[in-house]
Amino acid sequence: MSEPVKGPASYFPSIEKKYGRPIAEWQELIRASPLTGHMEIVGWLKSEHGLGHGHANALVAHTLAGR
Repeated sequence: MSEPVKGPASYFPSIEKKYGRPIAEWQELIRASPLTGHMEIVGWLKSEHGLGHGHANALVAHTLAGR
């Protein structure tokens, strides 16, 4: 039996369902952004793309951790 997904990735299924874009597309947007600070990018996702704070934070945390 596999372990349940933990951390920021645990939000991914609900992000895809709610906002209609695959996680890879969100990550591409984050990587292409000229913004560099975690909270700067979170604010941008919230204001420009309508994401909730928790979803934006999870995407940014996971994406920046992979850089």
